[in-house]
Amino acid sequence: MATRKTVADTELLRVVHDQGTPSRVIPDPRRRLPGRGAWLTPTMEAYEIAEKRQAFGRALRIGRKPDTSLVREYILRAHSAELGNNNRDCPVVGGMTTTKKDPSN
Repeated sequence: MATRKTVADTELLRVVHDQGTPSRVIPDPRRRLPGRGAWLTPTMEAYEIAEKRQAFGRALRIGRKPDTSLVREYILRAHSAELGNNNRDCPVVGGMTTTKKDPSN
């Protein structure tokens, strides 16, 4: 929706217009919610471009400026989780960080 790059659909986040709340846009990571959807690269850069271009409202055919705060929160949480998974050699146990012992010692 924002970057206009061609990527696999598995790398995109589907967002939909929440029918229960006027002008609210929600993330649909499982791609199962009903209604008109739009596809977004799940990065803050793409989100900010889409916001600036008012692409959410156009793509989802929402007449007024949509509330996309839930999409923003989802992208931030997904990015934080991704950063946490990069440090697999250093697990967190009980709030404290532990390191794996070298078996050769």
